Amino acid sequence: MTDQTYCDRLVQDTPFLTGHGRLSEQQVDKIILQLNRYYPQILTNQEAEKFRNPKAALRIRLCNLLSHLQRSSERDCQEFYRALYIHAQPLHSCLPSRYTLQNSDGTDLDTGTERWELSDRGPLGFLVCLSVAAGLALFMYCCPPDLKVLPRSRRVLGFSPVIIERHVSRYLLTFLAGDL
Repeated sequence: MTDQTYCDRLVQDTPFLTGHGRLSEQQVDKIILQLNRYYPQILTNQEAEKFRNPKAALRIRLCNLLSHLQRSSERDCQEFYRALYIHAQPLHSCLPSRYTLQNSDGTDLDTGTERWELSDRGPLGFLVCLSVAAGLALFMYCCPPDLKVLPRSRRVLGFSPVIIERHVSRYLLTFLAGDL
């Protein structure tokens, strides 16, 4: 593990670095400019302009930059890590390859210190999941095994497709049309 090259580390760190919200657009631009201004140049002016193109999404530009660096020399990858340290030091200290190098004595990784992310979809994904869970809870509450209550629950569920997305409402309307 300790003989890991900078290119190997970059391959290992790429999924982490391209994660949502890891690097800001300003940080990526500063890293690209540093790699462009470093002597001898790691990125040509044309390559730097391509990777700084504001019309392309930040994640796409970052993926393209990292894959370009992975195909170049060891020195280029090392200079990327130097630029990352200068412009995003907190992120640099959290890189998976640094964690691997620190624990290269052969012991298992301590899973108690890992940060678990449930989803990268943000608050909208949470609200969708919460709405589905609340809808299912309402359905279970309104549909006891007593058949006299079933027409009332069908009326309540009949209004829920107005709120729920198209994909879920199709299944719900299919359920309402069916016989129990």
